[in-house]
Amino acid sequence: MADDVRWLDSDELQGWIALAGLLFKLPGALDFQLQRDSGLNHFEYTVLAALSESPDRSRRMSDLAGEANGSLSRLSHVVKRLERRGFVRRRPFEEDGRITVATLTDEGYAYLVEAAPGHVEAVRRYVIDALTPEQLGQLKAISDQILAKVDADRSC
Repeated sequence: MADDVRWLDSDELQGWIALAGLLFKLPGALDFQLQRDSGLNHFEYTVLAALSESPDRSRRMSDLAGEANGSLSRLSHVVKRLERRGFVRRRPFEEDGRITVATLTDEGYAYLVEAAPGHVEAVRRYVIDALTPEQLGQLKAISDQILAKVDADRSC
């Protein structure tokens, strides 16, 4: 089995170590800023933001899970917490009661609007301002390519 492994060469290993460091540190930095400034974690913020950009500020839970890059189980727990805070409301989908729809409340929208400037500032500080416009385009292309592979493997 070990003979079949395509081990990483030095350049590949350095690239992987850099990406792994980013994958561990950036979410923590964004979570820290959001928790400190607004009492939200990054996933909660992402859920509220996705709802705010949806028609009628509502999404099917299954669609929202995909939009927020989380499992339906994780989303359900988060939406329960957000619902207790009055930021989100859940209801059965009118056309199919087996489907649940999450809706961003006015209170949730106001809270998101208050949290957004600090979050955008952190994203700008850690990512946007650290890169040239060309590098930002490359980052998007690279991220899209990796996400396509991950999504394809997860759908099998």
